[in-house]
Amino acid sequence: MSTDFFKAHQDVLEQAVAAAATRGYWSPFSESPSPRVYGETANDEGRAAFEGYKGKDFPLALDGAQGSVDGEVSPYGFELGIRYPRLSVPALIEQSQRALESWRAAGPQAWVGVSLEILKRVNQRSFEMAYAVQHTTGQGFMMAFQAGGPHAQDRGLEAVAYAWQEMARIPGLVSWEKPQGKHDPIKMQKRFTVVPRGISLLIGCSTFPTWNGYPGMFASLATGNTLIVKPHPSVILPLAITVKIAREVLAEAGFDPNVVLLAAHLAGDDTAQQLALDPAVKLIDFTGSSANGNWLEQNARQAQVYTEKAGVNQVIIDSVDDFKSVARNLAFSFALYSGQMCTAPQNIYVPREGIKTADGHMSFDDVAAGLAQAVEKLVSDPARAVEITGAIQNTGVVQRIGEARALGLSVLCDSQAIEHPQFQGARIATPLLLKADAADAVIMREWFGPIVFVVATDSTDDSIKLARDTVVEHGALTLAAYTIDDAVAREVEKAAERAGVSLSLNLTGGVFVNQTAAFSDFHGTGANPAANAALSDTAYVANRFRVVQTRWHA
Repeated sequence: MSTDFFKAHQDVLEQAVAAAATRGYWSPFSESPSPRVYGETANDEGRAAFEGYKGKDFPLALDGAQGSVDGEVSPYGFELGIRYPRLSVPALIEQSQRALESWRAAGPQAWVGVSLEILKRVNQRSFEMAYAVQHTTGQGFMMAFQAGGPHAQDRGLEAVAYAWQEMARIPGLVSWEKPQGKHDPIKMQKRFTVVPRGISLLIGCSTFPTWNGYPGMFASLATGNTLIVKPHPSVILPLAITVKIAREVLAEAGFDPNVVLLAAHLAGDDTAQQLALDPAVKLIDFTGSSANGNWLEQNARQAQVYTEKAGVNQVIIDSVDDFKSVARNLAFSFALYSGQMCTAPQNIYVPREGIKTADGHMSFDDVAAGLAQAVEKLVSDPARAVEITGAIQNTGVVQRIGEARALGLSVLCDSQAIEHPQFQGARIATPLLLKADAADAVIMREWFGPIVFVVATDSTDDSIKLARDTVVEHGALTLAAYTIDDAVAREVEKAAERAGVSLSLNLTGGVFVNQTAAFSDFHGTGANPAANAALSDTAYVANRFRVVQTRWHA
């Protein structure tokens, strides 16, 4: 490499490894869009870059491209019209295999150094990425900037740190000597070489393409695998920008840029299936529906498959000090990005006899009404509400709201379509809250979107049992509980551990159950059906490489 990227970023890498060990707060990428951090012109330049892509060929040169792919429509009501080069599956596989030869030989320091440089350059273009994420996923601008930018970059760096830590455990050349009593010892030299698995396939999602995509992308790249990035057909731009930056860094470092390739394709074709089943693909990262995730796990048998799928996230309310603070916190969680988060709460369990509060007893109906009122207050100002709710990514979510409304359950708070003050055609929907019973079968499935069930249970013990059994059977990425009883808190924690789901207790301030922080919170556990891996831990990276040894007599 003309530039030693590993040496240039070694200090940040060491800090990242230390942060992952201590699990405290740390980030090298500022989540503040302040001009003091990113520069006075960064926002204008990012917006201009995004506008410059619209209606044109995306500036990405791929050898052997056969035509182009387009079709992205902003959830805020306009077509992007961006055209991306399209490669056939055989061409993608052939080019990726060819690029693997020199990339494989470069070794861990080169792999990690290039990965860190890519992350640095992606961070420098966080405003451009924010507009790309906003107008493909429907996230509000601030969420698009933070979750699509610095927070996603944190998750990518976290994966690189874990990868480096695991590879660094493997020595290079060692001398081995076995005593033989009165005879001369047996002496050998042994060389241990870290080798990649092969081609890695990233199957992007439509809601958090970078946040969910970067962990697998950088875990594979940092362990020496080549990468084929297959974005969701309706959300291509954020990952296309990332691929373009990655290819520029690879070329500067003297590598074949085809180490990273973009597999843009039309909705409804079988590109994902063809790639996933190709014998050369050895790693697959997927975020999306349980049906597609299960298919990959069952059919892509030649590959190590990492999946994050659907689940039923739940909240147990037993007792509270300040119900209004609880209601405000939960209302924000219900409304944030219109519930289009894999961590968003859906089922809220409340004993049918009510709960204890610092101000006295609250009936079930009072609790349900209080949650509904908190949501209504939160979304009462449309200009403020749209920054929280963002826009609905696809029409299927809107249809699902209608399906839930038609269940015949009592409506506590109806979903409203509100106008966006900037984007007249934006698809906006506020949360729908429904009153349900623990016996209602409809609560035993994921209702992805701004749909919440306030569920009457026989007791807190029944709420805990229901939550535990639901996680075991259907999966979940989050569980939350509110209680002022230490014994109840211990029982909930025990249930969470047995079911294999992350637990949040008594959140009332500026932290919400939907959110997790890189280097501190594990996203998912891999211990229930909602995901077979955690972002990020040792298991997430260690199986992406192998160790091959050579030994000889000294």
